[in-house]
Amino acid sequence: MADSDRIVLAGAAPLPRSLWAATARPPIVAPPLSGAAEADAVVIGGGFTGLSAALHLAERGLSPVLLEAAEPGWGASGRNGGQIIAGLKANPAEIIAKYGRDRGKAIVDLVGGTADFAFDLIRRHDIQCEASRPGWVQAAHSDAALRAVADRCADWQSHGAPVRMADRAEMARILGTGDYVGCIIDARGGAINPLGYARGLADAGQRLGARIHGGSPVIAVEKQGEGWRVRTAAGHVDAPRVVIGTNAYTTGFWPGLAQSVVPVSSFQIATRPIGDNLRRTILPEGHVLSDTRRLLRYFRLDPQGRLVMGGRGTFKDDPGAGDTGRLRRWVGQLFPALSDIEYEHHWAGRVAVNLDHWPHLHALAPGVWAGLGYNGRGVAMASRMGAILADLAAGVPAEKIAFPITPLRSVPLHGLRRAVLPVMTAWYGVLDRVQ
Repeated sequence: MADSDRIVLAGAAPLPRSLWAATARPPIVAPPLSGAAEADAVVIGGGFTGLSAALHLAERGLSPVLLEAAEPGWGASGRNGGQIIAGLKANPAEIIAKYGRDRGKAIVDLVGGTADFAFDLIRRHDIQCEASRPGWVQAAHSDAALRAVADRCADWQSHGAPVRMADRAEMARILGTGDYVGCIIDARGGAINPLGYARGLADAGQRLGARIHGGSPVIAVEKQGEGWRVRTAAGHVDAPRVVIGTNAYTTGFWPGLAQSVVPVSSFQIATRPIGDNLRRTILPEGHVLSDTRRLLRYFRLDPQGRLVMGGRGTFKDDPGAGDTGRLRRWVGQLFPALSDIEYEHHWAGRVAVNLDHWPHLHALAPGVWAGLGYNGRGVAMASRMGAILADLAAGVPAEKIAFPITPLRSVPLHGLRRAVLPVMTAWYGVLDRVQ
């Protein structure tokens, strides 16, 4: 790491020792905020949501300041599986039933286009993040799950999406495993190095005039005259508008926001690069996959041929090698030829989930907006949410925003989540085995 890169980490927690940290492009220089500053908007959080918001505000000619507690991409944005997936967990028919034909169709079009949106950002700003677009596979682990996947496929096909079903034989060929009963193939999906993508968004925003400060955790957001003052330990920024994109790493600077989502740990491991012969049989066309289990499994290859396996695991923020047993067993079950392969990396990050499994867009106060709660579908949707937040902060009326703005509500019994989550995890594991 160059000396200039070390500025990024000054006073901030170091990045986890992940595959993405080992292979991503270098970080931008983002020194901590010091003293007083003014901006057209303050963006809190340097993940995909906040970085996209800052970039889109700068593209509009505004002058945003972004405050990140560590460095851009430090949280879930730099630790996820790097799968770009279009849409939400809700199917188009569910969305239209909830919001009506016209509004629902607008939402379906927006969420169905999130992968296009992310890949367009990568193209327009020449973001070096190992982007590829071979397609996303959702694999069914049971006959009941396969029926639900087929319904999802037909639903999206009715809206013109490039999705189709694959039978067990085709699925085994493109995945290299026969562990599933069938799948949907969605041509909109693909893969990135997520930390490289976050750093590329930061670089693009910075080049357009966004001021980005790492090592600057926000401690308060206070009304200041007609606008707002956002305070850190070493300074403050005054601005008429505030955008919040802290997701599963939200702290107590805004009352009730952290309690509106439940942080859940997602855990990943990465093998050493697979030899050429095996690589021709395991995900030979480069698809990325997540399955239908309640305890989700997801996997892909990186450009060097490492298999990256992820799923629910330890609740530690910094897991050790001894915590990787479950994911290693999954690799061996899916790909017996990899049962004894060596592993180079393991890491964890937090996913923000909520009760309705729907991303939340909130107007918290006049001039203050937040977007969070992506329920494991954050790469594409958070990129799009950042642009929506930038629209609102730039003065676009709320009624012109396709995505619904909802009231802030706390998750019931939020304080008991650490006790409840292990019990729920065990129960979901039982259900996955019998359904």
